[in-house]
Amino acid sequence: MSVEKVNPESLGKASGYSHGVRVGELLFISGQIGAVPRGDGRHTVVSKEFVPQFKKALENVVEVSKAAGGSAESIAEMTIYVKDMDAYRAARKEIGEAWRKVLGKHYPAVTLVEVSDLFEDDTLVEIRAVAAVG
Repeated sequence: MSVEKVNPESLGKASGYSHGVRVGELLFISGQIGAVPRGDGRHTVVSKEFVPQFKKALENVVEVSKAAGGSAESIAEMTIYVKDMDAYRAARKEIGEAWRKVLGKHYPAVTLVEVSDLFEDDTLVEIRAVAAVG
């Protein structure tokens, strides 16, 4: 089975990793953050607030799925890493609104995990996923 790297130009250069890796009909999407590329392999977060970062991270996950021939509905599993679980809890209504704007009423298997830090400066959330594309 072949392994295909999926790196949409819109997400910027992936340095030391791939945004996605497709093996057969499975697409493994690397952790996406709520940021835009700076052009130097690094990224700038869209806001210092949780919900805008969450929405952009979801959009970036869907962008990788689409680049591999999938869609939002192709996403089968998602892991959400947050630096502050209380911030997530406090924003649940707004998170739900952002979710519906990006994923509609599609709900993959989801795991939510609090972590002590994330790689890019000012990042509050990172989302990785697995999609079924084909």
